Amino acid sequence: METPIIFAAITLVAFLVLSVPIGISIGASVAVALAVGGLPPEFLMQKLVLSLDSFPLLAVPFFILSGEIMQKGSMAQALLNFSKCLVGHITGGLAHVSVLTCMFYGALSGSAPATVAAVGGIMIPAMEREGYKKSFASAVNTAGGCLGVMIPPSVPLIIYGTTANVSVGDLFICGIVPGIFVGFCLMVVSYFLAKRDKITTKAKMASLKEIGVAFWQAKFALMVPVIVLGGIYGGVTTPTEAGAIAVVYALIAEGIVLRTLTLKKLLEIFKASTITSATIFIVVATATALGQLLMIYNVPDLIVKFFSGLVGNKFLLLAAIMVLLLIMGTFMDALANILILTPLLQPLVTAAGIDMTHFGILMIVGISIGFCTPPVGVNLFVACGISGISIEKLSYSILPFVGALIFAMAVIAYVPWLSLCLL
Repeated sequence: METPIIFAAITLVAFLVLSVPIGISIGASVAVALAVGGLPPEFLMQKLVLSLDSFPLLAVPFFILSGEIMQKGSMAQALLNFSKCLVGHITGGLAHVSVLTCMFYGALSGSAPATVAAVGGIMIPAMEREGYKKSFASAVNTAGGCLGVMIPPSVPLIIYGTTANVSVGDLFICGIVPGIFVGFCLMVVSYFLAKRDKITTKAKMASLKEIGVAFWQAKFALMVPVIVLGGIYGGVTTPTEAGAIAVVYALIAEGIVLRTLTLKKLLEIFKASTITSATIFIVVATATALGQLLMIYNVPDLIVKFFSGLVGNKFLLLAAIMVLLLIMGTFMDALANILILTPLLQPLVTAAGIDMTHFGILMIVGISIGFCTPPVGVNLFVACGISGISIEKLSYSILPFVGALIFAMAVIAYVPWLSLCLL
């Protein structure tokens, strides 16, 4: 391997160990590689600018802003009440409510940590009051937060679509069934853990009238995926235009109809969404530059040669890729993984005859598991901040849910129909 790439890898690992933000770490590794390789510094500057010159990427800040508006408003609580009516009576009821609410909320936020913060902030204390162990309550909400990036609209799906040159609209449609399947797997684990802990469910099965009332109260939140996905799949809007419509809809619903927004809240919403968008775009810009640098030094060719023996057997190739995604997700941010790994793996995946849309869903599911595993697992830290539990205890308690996520990833990998059935 070329010397500049070796120095870049050492720099990146060192900065990540020192807990330097991922965008800065990647940018520094690129700068070191340029200095060692004698390449002009203008290379980095150009990539930082050109990587963001993409119309589909404009969807990212729109969906982040719409999610912030609905998080600060009343829609999260309405979704939670509706979920209680649907699954609150099953053994481990509040755990199922958490997972189902995360599935609904994922259609609003497109972010895993935001989903944990919004749903876990309500459900973790509520589960503790109902007699659930704090570790169980924290674990199920941490794992459920991963659904925030699987259920469309999803920021990682947008990033993958722009990187792999795959239709973002198709990715959104293809993410629906796998996201539901992953949520079902988490519910199954929750059921057996609740049985093991002998947790009794106090809620009774809701009547049709109660379900109808809860549905009506949550109608504004439930309309968001209908508007977004309906517009995209109907060919009326692009994902970027759908994101802009989602922002306008959220402002009207929360600000004018429900009257939950104040000027102070709006300022907080715009500030939070600006910081989140800026953080994401720094990662996008620097990771794109790193990806281009890897191509200059023919790293993709080395990867292809390394996996060349597996190209003829896509089942073994998928298994190797899943292991790679799990390892990389443990040590690096999800967006950075998408931007770096997609160009490296795309030639292999294409040569093996694997559909790139199906592979995109697999990649998002695989990398999202990294939200639940230390040392980078952001969901873990968010849940720890809410519950006060130690990171070590939560990392142990979440293992059954991580096992469910890995199982779901394997099924999605080997059953492409789950991803492609709605296309």
